[in-house]
Amino acid sequence: MQLCERGIALEQFDKWPLLGGINSPEDLKALPAEQMGPLAAEIRDYLAYRVTENGGHLASNLGVVEMTMAIHRVFDSPRDHVIFDVGHQSYVHKLLTGRKEQFDTLRTPGGLSGFTKRAESPHDPFGAGHSSTAISAAIGMAEAEYQKGSDAWTVAVVGDGALTGGLAYEALNNCAHHLRLLIVINDNEMSISPNTGSLSRHLSKMRASRRYLRTKRFTAGFIRRIPLIGRPIYKLLRRLKRWIKHMFYRENLFEHMGIRYMGPLDGNDAVVVEDYLRHAKRLDHSVILHLRTTKGQGYAPAEEDPNAYHGVAPRDISCPIETFSQVMGKELTRLAVIDDRICAITAAMSGGTGLEPFRTVHPSRFYDVGIAEAHAVTFGAGLVAGGMRPVVALYSTFLQRAYDNLLHDVALQQLPLCLCIDRAGLNGADGATHHGIFDVAMLSQIEQITVYTPVTAAGLCRSLREALQQEHMTAIRYPNGGEDPRIRAAFYGEKDADATPQVRAFGAPADEAALTIVTHGRITAVALEVVERLQQQGIAASVLLCEYIAPYERLAGEVAPLLGKRVLFLEEELLCGGFGMNLSAALALKKPYRVMGTKDGTLTPCAGQTPWQAAGLDADAVLQSALTLIEKEN
Repeated sequence: MQLCERGIALEQFDKWPLLGGINSPEDLKALPAEQMGPLAAEIRDYLAYRVTENGGHLASNLGVVEMTMAIHRVFDSPRDHVIFDVGHQSYVHKLLTGRKEQFDTLRTPGGLSGFTKRAESPHDPFGAGHSSTAISAAIGMAEAEYQKGSDAWTVAVVGDGALTGGLAYEALNNCAHHLRLLIVINDNEMSISPNTGSLSRHLSKMRASRRYLRTKRFTAGFIRRIPLIGRPIYKLLRRLKRWIKHMFYRENLFEHMGIRYMGPLDGNDAVVVEDYLRHAKRLDHSVILHLRTTKGQGYAPAEEDPNAYHGVAPRDISCPIETFSQVMGKELTRLAVIDDRICAITAAMSGGTGLEPFRTVHPSRFYDVGIAEAHAVTFGAGLVAGGMRPVVALYSTFLQRAYDNLLHDVALQQLPLCLCIDRAGLNGADGATHHGIFDVAMLSQIEQITVYTPVTAAGLCRSLREALQQEHMTAIRYPNGGEDPRIRAAFYGEKDADATPQVRAFGAPADEAALTIVTHGRITAVALEVVERLQQQGIAASVLLCEYIAPYERLAGEVAPLLGKRVLFLEEELLCGGFGMNLSAALALKKPYRVMGTKDGTLTPCAGQTPWQAAGLDADAVLQSALTLIEKEN
């Protein structure tokens, strides 16, 4: 019995025999149409089993089963390009393109990515992790095929909120008619309002039929060739056709942009979807196929509450303490009762950022702008300019998309916008696209800003209260999960966790410490372990925990008298332009020092590695660096 590394043996697919026989899209095409229904049922059953074990995006993938099968039966991947947006809708695609034996490694270090990834398979022509990028990429790939004289198709599967992002509409505005490009809209929230009814479906199908297209071309050519009166008659008939069409058929946004549109259709009907895909392919130019799917289809718990099953945690992982996201959401909700200027903004992540309580209690002051981070920040700036006190809650990785807005619309105008930056630092299961490692370097370029880095629930609440009293821009950054008891035990008593953000010291006094580790955030736990191991070797050392990291000049004044003979700056963010680089410059250190952080923004752990090990920021690596610094300067 042959096993793939950490993968599922072929024999383990006995429960799913049809799926077990699919090793490539060619195997899928060989199946008779009547087996598509049973295969779809097997795929859903397997996804529910595997994703609830590993964690991942379940509901959206359950909704795209028939659609994905039909795409791979009609098109020829990898010769034809299939791009998913958002990339977390690609689980079925992975199962059908030779990766099912590795599927138990989904979202684990060294295993399958939870998103499409070019390095993983030739069937993933374009990587994805952030939303609304597929149409732009698909237009580029389709144009490249056109320039090469190729007849290959490019298919962009767009949905699960991706059409709430402005980049998608920028791309549609640039979409050329001549491209072999199919944009499949996976409408799983009924957020689009185009044509409905059987007549619309009939017209869409008729306009895509081979006979209709041939007849249309022949008739138009014949009439135009009639001497003298041909062209006037053609124009008259064309106007008459448009009038009749508009009597029964309402053009939508896409057709106003000059793109052929078909739909809406039942995206969970495999026969209908495959039929229309073949019709669309005959058109030989850019076309949009609008499919309506049921998020969570075929799995009762996900159908009843698709939002709860959008992202599923691994079955054996639990968080017995309140997460920082939950703490922030509750405190902001409480503060908004006291101050009716306070409002909350998020970009399609109200649950993940802890803002559901705020939505419930203060619905008129809660704004979910969709997957539109740039708009969220400038919208917040406008609210501030109008006298409100908004808090923009975003994941660190998505804040990158609003950098220009932070600089131009907030910082330049000196508006006191408050950012709550969630999932700060390294993050595991979602891979390189979801690390929160760029925000510190980004915010370090802004002079008038205070950046808070609380490590306790009480500290987060205090930081939020302070931030909302400031008259300049503020940011509060915190990691996934909740308090680390090791950090709390080392630095806090029962009362002082709610004190004004400051620099806290642990370990040997400054005049005795051979080394001081200066750090902030969750990685402080690593610093504490390193200091303990140094002390076991008879080396006096200390840790300085910074509860805020900007402004750096003020921080340097607090840190300077607490430093030992050598200094190690430790952070789990990008090294270049980050905390250590800025603070060491502000200190103008004369004593030996070293800065440790992530060197690579594309960090991808190998099998069995944590992100911290891959970045060289685990306790063993930091200890070795500390010992090297001590020995080098002795």
